[in-house]
Amino acid sequence: MFSSHAKLLGQLASARAVGTYERKLAALTKADLLIIDDFGLKPMRSGQDEDFHDVIAERYERKPTIITSNLDFSEWNDAFHNKLLGAATLDRIMHGAYQVVLDGKSYRTPRKDLSPCRGDS
Repeated sequence: MFSSHAKLLGQLASARAVGTYERKLAALTKADLLIIDDFGLKPMRSGQDEDFHDVIAERYERKPTIITSNLDFSEWNDAFHNKLLGAATLDRIMHGAYQVVLDGKSYRTPRKDLSPCRGDS
């Protein structure tokens, strides 16, 4: 299962609003592999960090989870509204984890042959 961090949190909030949170959490827990993209791109609001913790805690030492982020790991705790909960969540993420740091040119570098867009076309 693949989702951006923001979309995952939105789905959990929607599930909570309609009374299907436990079902959604169970689906995320049972996925053979969960990939969460762009962690920390948007800071979590109050309550969202609890939902994220629930996902990580339920998968902890049961199923593999891949998390991508443009943040340095030392900045991950800043994404959490509740710092204590953030520390507990990150402790579970880091236990037994492999950290792969990719450092290089972006694939999204603009091509040199593109001219700037103009509004008069």
